[in-house]
Amino acid sequence: MKIIITGADGFVGSNLVRELLLRGHSLVAFVEEGRATPTLEGLPIEKRYGNLLDPASLRSAMRGCEALIHVAAVITIWPYRSSIQQRVNIEGTRHAMEAALAEGLKRVVHVGTANSFGFGTKADPGNETRPYEGYKYGLDYMDTKYAAQQLVLAMVKEKGLPALVVNPAFMIGPFASPKGTGLIIEAVYRNKIKGYTRGGRCYVSVKDVCVAIANALEMGTIGECYILGNENLNYQEIFTAIAEVTGGKPPTFRLPVFLVKSYCRFATVWARLTGKQPLVSYPMGLMSLDNHYYSPAKARQELQLPQTPIKTAIQEAFDWMKEYDAFSSPK
Repeated sequence: MKIIITGADGFVGSNLVRELLLRGHSLVAFVEEGRATPTLEGLPIEKRYGNLLDPASLRSAMRGCEALIHVAAVITIWPYRSSIQQRVNIEGTRHAMEAALAEGLKRVVHVGTANSFGFGTKADPGNETRPYEGYKYGLDYMDTKYAAQQLVLAMVKEKGLPALVVNPAFMIGPFASPKGTGLIIEAVYRNKIKGYTRGGRCYVSVKDVCVAIANALEMGTIGECYILGNENLNYQEIFTAIAEVTGGKPPTFRLPVFLVKSYCRFATVWARLTGKQPLVSYPMGLMSLDNHYYSPAKARQELQLPQTPIKTAIQEAFDWMKEYDAFSSPK
């Protein structure tokens, strides 16, 4: 199958293209003109250039393709209100879906986020039926990803778009940037985390996510969403797991709620005054106090989502970071 991928050089995309190549697919990477793509170098992939905000370039790039996997998004969490996220994550998605329809693609897989659904507890985790709760955090990343998902689902119903949505939880694995997913691993490895909050998250191997995305080209149901997750861990548990893999020291002190909120308020105000990104903004502080736990049962059944142990994913990420010196600073 000839597949075009947006965001092919990112964290998910870099793992995804390797999974798809192993399956014998012909790949097209939709790349912004002038953008360096070191994670794609040496791979048998065609590059076609354009911009998500340029509908004509999308149509041209999709010509001759059979499927689209839409991964690209602006994922920054600072500033937490961002007009570029509104344009790229929502309008860019609209342009990509319209181009897929115009070019007659047979399958579209839109990569969203698990946070587009309501979360739960370990005993009663969130699933694809629970309504979105992310509005309370005031993060454009979450709000725009939810809006993009709703746009895709509406186009399925109204225009016959042959799309389904996959919703990864917090991913861990190779190609993780130290400014993104790799940040948590480096922070524990460098002994920079001194305390933890009461919340938790759902974690999943990025390689498992890519297996499910690849399977979604032929499995799953059009118009449906699939949460891609695995282990629901509180922050003390994930920090301990990372420390056991990397040799770092996990935090043992649980931070009081009032201290978390006070620090994050101050950090956010200070960031606005100095123009420097805070270590933790107020919205992210609020998120860290909640349990973002999810069930991957639907994806396990319909997309054959693997369940690789998270410590294995941590080891793969850490090995990659060491091999490519992908740390923000020396130890």
